[in-house]
Amino acid sequence: MITRKFTHSTRALAFGASALALTVSAPAFAQDADKTTAATGNQIAEIVVTAQFREQRLQDTPLAITAVDSALLEARSQDDIEAVAKQAPSVTLQEQGGAYGASMGASIRGIGQFDFNPAYEPGVGMYIDDVYYPTLTGANFDLLDLERVEVLRGPQGTLTGRNSIGGAIKLFSKKPSNESSAFAEASYGSRDRLELRAGMNIPITSNLYARVSGVHKEQDGYVDQIDYGCANPNNTDGVDGAPILPTIGSDGTGETCKLADLGNTNYSGLRGALRWEASPDVDLMVIADYQNSDRYSAGEVQLVGPSQFDCGKYCTYANWFLPAAGQAGAYYTSNRNKFSGWGVSGHADINLGAGLQLQSITAYREYNNKWGTDDDFSPDPKIAAGGINDLDFWFFSQELRLNGSIGENIDFTLGGFYSDQRSTYFTQQDIRYIIPGAAVQFIGNDPVNADSKAAFGTVIFKPTYGMTITGGIRYTEEHKDYTFVRRNFQYEKAPILLDIDKLDGLTSVYDGDRVDWRVSVDYRFSPAVLAYATVSTGFKGGGVTARPFLPQHAEEGDFGPETVTSYEAGLKTNLFDRRVQLNLAAFYNDYKDIQLPLSDCSAYGGNPCAVVANAGDGKIYGFEAELNAEPIDGLMIDGSLSLLGSEYTYIAPAVGNSVQDDDPIVSPEVQFSAGIQYEIGLGDSGSVTPRFDLSYRGKDFRGHALDVVSDEYQYIDAYALANGRLTYRNADRDLSVSLEVLNIFDKYYMPARFDAVYGFTGTAYALVGRPREWRVSLRKDF
Repeated sequence: MITRKFTHSTRALAFGASALALTVSAPAFAQDADKTTAATGNQIAEIVVTAQFREQRLQDTPLAITAVDSALLEARSQDDIEAVAKQAPSVTLQEQGGAYGASMGASIRGIGQFDFNPAYEPGVGMYIDDVYYPTLTGANFDLLDLERVEVLRGPQGTLTGRNSIGGAIKLFSKKPSNESSAFAEASYGSRDRLELRAGMNIPITSNLYARVSGVHKEQDGYVDQIDYGCANPNNTDGVDGAPILPTIGSDGTGETCKLADLGNTNYSGLRGALRWEASPDVDLMVIADYQNSDRYSAGEVQLVGPSQFDCGKYCTYANWFLPAAGQAGAYYTSNRNKFSGWGVSGHADINLGAGLQLQSITAYREYNNKWGTDDDFSPDPKIAAGGINDLDFWFFSQELRLNGSIGENIDFTLGGFYSDQRSTYFTQQDIRYIIPGAAVQFIGNDPVNADSKAAFGTVIFKPTYGMTITGGIRYTEEHKDYTFVRRNFQYEKAPILLDIDKLDGLTSVYDGDRVDWRVSVDYRFSPAVLAYATVSTGFKGGGVTARPFLPQHAEEGDFGPETVTSYEAGLKTNLFDRRVQLNLAAFYNDYKDIQLPLSDCSAYGGNPCAVVANAGDGKIYGFEAELNAEPIDGLMIDGSLSLLGSEYTYIAPAVGNSVQDDDPIVSPEVQFSAGIQYEIGLGDSGSVTPRFDLSYRGKDFRGHALDVVSDEYQYIDAYALANGRLTYRNADRDLSVSLEVLNIFDKYYMPARFDAVYGFTGTAYALVGRPREWRVSLRKDF
């Protein structure tokens, strides 16, 4: 058997002592399975994961996990976390449109979160080197110098640092070692795509090592922002040419009236790690990273609106411009999206002897995101709506774990987690559309505080050969408070329409606690077959309504956690002398107290309404399959499939028509992916490997906001994307040249949309996917 061993081992303490434990021994039955199975041919490489705080082979872990190593990430041309999700069953990761800043919506098995506001809790836990990333903003991580990605499906309340109701996505970087190495990669492609990556591992002394890596990538956008007044100088819509045009005039096609290319890329990132093996029993590491992005807004086009404002499949007349009204003179909200952030973490692994290990993870992170919005996405001055956003954020966390054993048949983990996070959300909101003939305008500068503390434990008991019983429990306390600052555009405390000024200085508070648990039984029928059954619970934290219009909305608009009880059964197999690896899982989720937006606020003092409440119950069920096969040497096949179903069993009347009884809770109901590659040997000249990938995403339910236009708008259409890659490697396998083509068939698709203001403005817009593009890459390993 070939084994790729990925030990995220223990990293290091930078600034503060802590303690955490990691058991490194695999279960006895797994070791015996290795002894009884001969390694023949070119078998599928085993990935070692740490989902249960101990190193276990993927096929010995009784969880629904998708694990992808660095070799497969490269083969699939995946360089950000959103791309990985396309190959994982029941997973949705979607970079959000321009209205949400630099944020990433995430759900697993239909449970997640898509609102960037820091007052709301993510439904999917994101982790970088075991450090929890607490917000959707900034979460589309570049996969720089990674060792592997683990996607854990289902509630992870007792298995991760923070409660994660839908699941968890964990990124593990390559850590410093005692071997000198380096790599450099350069790419060029469509729309002047330029990408540079490099990294090196440096042994400083016999027990002190450093690793540094960096990336820069830039690419022109694919949606043209055209000035409507310039391109249509004799229009009757009252739209003049913008004064910021780079070129004045029009040639009748709009070419000289282009303002920007939306959906572009301009990103830089840097990561460094310093590791000290202080002794055979003490391993310390400090990790730091920095990222910066300065780009135009997302590539979006008008979906519904006046026909004269529709300029094509990859074109928009949106102008991020608001004419004078109410408190404001004419101004631009800005079509740029700027994000910068950094983080540092300290990791310590300490072997205490007597079978005890201690690990500590201490981390700090902060970022800033600035962006403007054009919510009506139209140049029409009669329906203007938009805003300016500036989000400051910092986060501190501390996690401790102690792993140990009692005799030969019991392993345990005890742990604690604490986090403290602060946000300040500055926004200038210009929602003049909400009351015809009036301009509702205000400035917010809201401090948001949230902290969480938890204690957890897991016991793994092996009562007999081949059988394991796992039990876990977690107790969590949470606190959130949100202080509302509501001033006029001169930042003065003065009357504002809808009594919004009366929110100024008001603080809403949420406090809650919760016990979660997990029980799992697995049995290895043979070295090739492991079966498991699990019952577990999880929750997404409660909070307060972040967008109140009236004081009563804030004072009474707090809500409790939404919860899930999950029942799951699975099968993990290594078949045909480990040439085929097939994993199956089926689950049923009892989903309670779903956090839904209300459309009727009569119980909270009146409309307009943006109150969030525990307003629904439902059930979600599904089947998932993952395949990895190497039927003959050099030929690799991988695939995944998810089939999901769901229904509401209760919806509160105040939700109104925005959610209806026969609506699905989760969509799409069908997702699948498939990939195939074959390495063709060229003797002393190296090898050539062609690869083809296909991913399919079924129709995606998006609600009833556009029902008045057509029932078809309830869903985003299904789409399939095909990618291809051809790679040459030299005989020493330290030099490679690749040609890749993404979206080979140039599929036009819309992965997301924004229709929140349609009822007022009659407009909605959609994010469009990238058209076909190519890239050539050259990589050298040293």
